[in-house]
Amino acid sequence: MTDTTRDDVARAAEILKGHRESIDRLDAILVYTLGERFKHTQAVGKLKAQHDLPPSDPAREAKQIARLEDLAKQADLDPEFAKAFLNFIIDEVIRHHKKHQE
Repeated sequence: MTDTTRDDVARAAEILKGHRESIDRLDAILVYTLGERFKHTQAVGKLKAQHDLPPSDPAREAKQIARLEDLAKQADLDPEFAKAFLNFIIDEVIRHHKKHQE
């Protein structure tokens, strides 16, 4: 391997290390943000159960999905991925809400 190739590989390794450190920080942010979000949705589920409200709100869910798709476009993220991600979260929230009503 030439010195230039070694230098290029070393630079690439440093860049890769920086990207991975950023990914690790962002993963932590995502997990803590989801944890905080679920604290609020749990409170909503308890409130709905106390007042005999339905566990899901299709109109709000549709509005949130449209909002997230718009945010995804602004963030240069695939809107279909964002929609699938939010649908996964909504399904989990509704499952929790139904548990509160049992």
